Amino acid sequence: MNQLVNDALDFSVKQSMRMAEKYADQDSILPRTFMNNEMVTSDSRWWTSGFFPGVLWYLYEYSNDEKLLNYAKQYTSRVEREKYTTNNHDVGFMLYCSFGNGLRITGEQSYEEVLLTGAKSLSTRYKPNLGVIRSWDSNKDKWQFPVIIDNMMNLELMFWASKKSGDSFFKDLSISHADKTIEHHYRPNSSTFHVVSYDTITGIPHAKNNHQGLADDSSWSRGQSWGLYGYVVMYRATGDKKYLEHAKNIAAFLLDHPNMPKDYIPYWDYDAPGIPNELRDSSAGALIASALLELQGMVDDQKLKAKYLNVSEVILRALSSPEYTANLGENGDFILKHGVGSTPHNSEMDVPLTYGDYYYVEALLRYKNLMVK
Repeated sequence: MNQLVNDALDFSVKQSMRMAEKYADQDSILPRTFMNNEMVTSDSRWWTSGFFPGVLWYLYEYSNDEKLLNYAKQYTSRVEREKYTTNNHDVGFMLYCSFGNGLRITGEQSYEEVLLTGAKSLSTRYKPNLGVIRSWDSNKDKWQFPVIIDNMMNLELMFWASKKSGDSFFKDLSISHADKTIEHHYRPNSSTFHVVSYDTITGIPHAKNNHQGLADDSSWSRGQSWGLYGYVVMYRATGDKKYLEHAKNIAAFLLDHPNMPKDYIPYWDYDAPGIPNELRDSSAGALIASALLELQGMVDDQKLKAKYLNVSEVILRALSSPEYTANLGENGDFILKHGVGSTPHNSEMDVPLTYGDYYYVEALLRYKNLMVK
């Protein structure tokens, strides 16, 4: 397993170096996916803009390659303007994966200002009487105040900002958001809706939907993974046992699900009608592996600890195999194949996804660091 992880990281360095070189002279370009044998890129405005810079930071941390350090700085700088963004909730993804990793690895002081400004921008989307951060401003005829489960992933930036600034506001709104999400997003079996929209006057949800899932009563796989990861972060940030229990319950729902494949790379929706002939989502699998590698260090139950570690190993073995890992120079220079963006919108179907690469590399590093300990 250690050899597999090192080989996977070595390959990721080579593949990501190719990607970085490809767009080095194009100021605002960031990789997004590869479809129909063509690259799809974005500028910083697209929600995934921070992930490739994050991949570069992780791979620099692993390799200590100065060339990767320079690329990480270069691509990170392309996302800086998002610190002023107030019209969406993805600022945490954009900035914490890029500038957050950069600050953690290098201590670069100028990155602190970017992150604090970004946290302040994100906090403007919090509505105190509802107790949650608004996700989208779209579909106003359908949703009054939509909150998506993905939003749990942006709270890590807020906890950092609270600690750095000494302002408990960031921490308090994160706890409120997480608590409201447990209350309104989660079903009794610990699965989650994708979107919950709150009535802006009563504060009570008026709609619960699965925008990117099969149906409103189904379990969209990446959404379940976002939730698992998000509540592991919440327990790390607060030490509150209710978040640990919630994360364990989500993990149980996923790992014991009758439609979970043996390699633990989920189908795009756990209730998809054509299983086992439905598309898998490698990004959802990478998220589970990374979350479980942290969660196993939080639980006292040795059987549970062993289960989480074993599942993460199974996922990493699968993702590192030719089934999911591209050949060098193929797949648009992305690392993983077989990600699924949004099936209901026929968007990014069975393609590489930049966030899939990010959480895969993160999981590899987490496993490697675990074995060193």
